[in-house]
Amino acid sequence: MITRIITEQTMVFRNRVEAGRLLAEQLADLAEPGCVVMAIPRGGVVVGAEIAAKLRCDLDVIIVRKLGAPHNPELAIGSIMEGAEKPYLNGEIIAGLGVSADYISHETDRQRAEAERRAELYRAGKPRSDIKGRTVFLTDDGVATGATMFSSIRGVKLAGAGKVLVALPVGPRETIDELSEEVDYLVCLSTPAFFGAVGRFYEDFSQTTDEEVVEILKRFAPAMKE
Repeated sequence: MITRIITEQTMVFRNRVEAGRLLAEQLADLAEPGCVVMAIPRGGVVVGAEIAAKLRCDLDVIIVRKLGAPHNPELAIGSIMEGAEKPYLNGEIIAGLGVSADYISHETDRQRAEAERRAELYRAGKPRSDIKGRTVFLTDDGVATGATMFSSIRGVKLAGAGKVLVALPVGPRETIDELSEEVDYLVCLSTPAFFGAVGRFYEDFSQTTDEEVVEILKRFAPAMKE
């Protein structure tokens, strides 16, 4: 496990493209033949495209849906990945909120269905890239609790990835430290002391559309093309 944090000070990115390009510069010495960037939609795909272009890697999506807390869907109590039988759950948050098992079951089923729908949409019915034995770069436009990224790490490991690396523009130091324990290498550009939400660290954090994701995959991932 190696962690490379560029700065503990606050960085504000112009947009996801800039964040991806800055990350790509830090990852250039880590590229290996046959590597693949697995990006978390939607915003993470914009970041991942810049990394894939610089490192000359394939690009694919990894579909993970956040399990939202009761009455606060933006707070992740866990996450579920496409094709997974069981979710990743944040026991500490669940215990603190007193979330019921029935709620977790219902929310897991709901988000699993959405993950499968998006996988079908983004890949146009094609299967996920075969990553067995390959170096995988997992990326997103940032993390807060890290629930989605934890599920992604678990998923690529189960799929037989060789090395697993995480590349992030921004995240709280505690989450970054926890994630780094799960992977071979982690790069994070900024770990500000006062975090809040990922969008605070972007001048333009406008929503990436499904159509943009599909177009990026067509341009940057040969395996996705006809």
